[in-house]
Amino acid sequence: MVLILGASGQLGQEFKKLLEKEEVNHRCWDRKELDMNEIDSIQEKFKEKKFKVIINCAAYNDVDKAQEEREICYRVNTYGPRELAHVARKMGAVLIHFSTGFIFDGNRMVPYLEDTEPNPLGEYGASKALGERLVMETWGESLVLRTSWLYGKNGNNFVKNLLKWSEKSKVLRVVDDQVATPTSAKDLAKYTWKLYNKEVYGIYNLTNGGGVSKYNFARYILEAVGWEGEVIPCKSYEFKGLCERPKYSVLSLEKVERILGERIPSWEKAVEEFLNDK
Repeated sequence: MVLILGASGQLGQEFKKLLEKEEVNHRCWDRKELDMNEIDSIQEKFKEKKFKVIINCAAYNDVDKAQEEREICYRVNTYGPRELAHVARKMGAVLIHFSTGFIFDGNRMVPYLEDTEPNPLGEYGASKALGERLVMETWGESLVLRTSWLYGKNGNNFVKNLLKWSEKSKVLRVVDDQVATPTSAKDLAKYTWKLYNKEVYGIYNLTNGGGVSKYNFARYILEAVGWEGEVIPCKSYEFKGLCERPKYSVLSLEKVERILGERIPSWEKAVEEFLNDK
């Protein structure tokens, strides 16, 4: 039995569809069944329950608000996952947990390797960096996947918001000083499951292939849908967010592609599939 936590979110929904297609026996819990913010109740929720795999798609992802809601952010991204690792260890389950390229400061211009020392710029990245470390220290049979700029059919994400903005305005401003890899939630679920079936543990980078600025990413999407407006490049500081974003957070796929024995689709191919999936 596989358990999907955060099952109503964009990644959880993709895992649900994938496991249904693969005919894998699974159960879905959203916040009603398990609230990661309520750390003291997590182990109690698993009493007399047995799972082979726990897939933790629950997360606190508001990068700016995390600067003000630090305690909630750390409960959901750090100490809640540590409790899940304790649970997984007790029942002998594999824990699959997700992290982010925002654990890095963005000061290098070559893809980050798994063993690069984290240096987060804000509380969100710091909570994720500590969370992945505590998970691995607590239970060695865990799989931690670092990803970036996730989007999918469900939930709130840049791609869906961009398409909404384009319906309301013929001029859009998008930052050109942030570079990462847009990642399809569908592909993240697919290749995570493939990696799990290789029976490996530890920390892996897992995104789509390549890297692009948010500005060029936006242009690519809007050109693909035939939008006739103008995208104007601007700088991150013009938006006055509470938290600085890394200027470069592309993650190296060398390790994961070697284990999988295949190339992961480029971000361009993933976006095209997303836009064509009506």
